[in-house]
Amino acid sequence: MNTDDLARRIVVRHREGGYLRLELPPEICHAAAAAAIEAALRQVGGVYRLNFYVAQRRLAVSFDAHVCNASDVARALRACLGALPEAAAAAAWEGTAAVHAASPLVERLNPALHDAARQARRAFAHLRVRIERLRQPKAAPGSLQAKLQPMLANALTEKAIINFLNDLVAFYLVKVHWELISQRWLKDPVKNANAWLTVFYLMFLLVRYRKSIAAEAAKPAITRAPAEPS
Repeated sequence: MNTDDLARRIVVRHREGGYLRLELPPEICHAAAAAAIEAALRQVGGVYRLNFYVAQRRLAVSFDAHVCNASDVARALRACLGALPEAAAAAAWEGTAAVHAASPLVERLNPALHDAARQARRAFAHLRVRIERLRQPKAAPGSLQAKLQPMLANALTEKAIINFLNDLVAFYLVKVHWELISQRWLKDPVKNANAWLTVFYLMFLLVRYRKSIAAEAAKPAITRAPAEPS
């Protein structure tokens, strides 16, 4: 395929700050070419989302306008045009991908990942044994083990684990979206109102869940009054 010819036939359908939508020639609108284009554009700093609509011959690129611009995206796309697989190679690539998808996941894992998973399982097994030993009521009164047993018993309850996982997910979401929050959402809150509404709603759900747990824990235990002698 001629690179210059393909580049001339790429049409910009929509362009704004941080977003670019292109119409591509049909020769490069197949799964193998889409994978190669995505791999090339992912190398551009600031590109955080790619949507390739093969049937509609559309490519949508979302990027951080403070890090890169549409020209950087266009240059990266043009640079990869000459190395894109053609239709015959695309069919072979799709067949290979189907075979790999049908094969078991374990067979495709790297041996190093097997070793890492085995070591992680062994470490968790040792940790579980130690925790179980600490939870056993065999410690002498006043010892450190006796003081840690109630704390471990409370930390390993279902509610405590759910609370920890909720906090972990919240921190992870903040970390993943921190660049968007600091560079786009805060600078233009009206334009990104849908994102802020989502954040507020998730925070509302988290706070309501925590309040329901606190209210349930504060309820006094219901005791049955002793029956009066007849």
